[in-house]
Amino acid sequence: MKQDKFLTGILIGIGVLILLALALFFTRQDKREYRADDSPDGTAHNYILAVINKDYEKAYSYLADLEHKPTYEEFRQSFLNGMVNPGDVGVDVGEAEVHGDEASVSLTMYYSYSDPFSSRYGSPDQALLTEQNGEWKISSMPYNFWDYSWYQEPYNP
Repeated sequence: MKQDKFLTGILIGIGVLILLALALFFTRQDKREYRADDSPDGTAHNYILAVINKDYEKAYSYLADLEHKPTYEEFRQSFLNGMVNPGDVGVDVGEAEVHGDEASVSLTMYYSYSDPFSSRYGSPDQALLTEQNGEWKISSMPYNFWDYSWYQEPYNP
């Protein structure tokens, strides 16, 4: 009899933990939100978030108007064809260094190993931005968020 009460207590405790875990899982919201894009780091954050959300029109609006800028369709096709693939890359947007009308934003790109026993590792990188008409626009980003054919002169043999 005493053993049945102990077992029942353990099962009730496990049930409460399961219900608590499910409640936390379903009520926890992903808090990724757009920031004000009046600073280089805000613009870099918003571009990355738009790419992750597959909002290619918004992401394209953050590109600098420079020579050989890709068309919107070329930009979108780079993602759809897998030439640019943010995949399972995590990003921390750091501080911006502004030098006149140009800025660099430090980024830390987090990559995961394929085996379940290794932790992720961070790699420092940067985004380059330029100020155009009072707005910060992106001229270069790391590989997972950028196709290096953008802004390159087309090859004509």
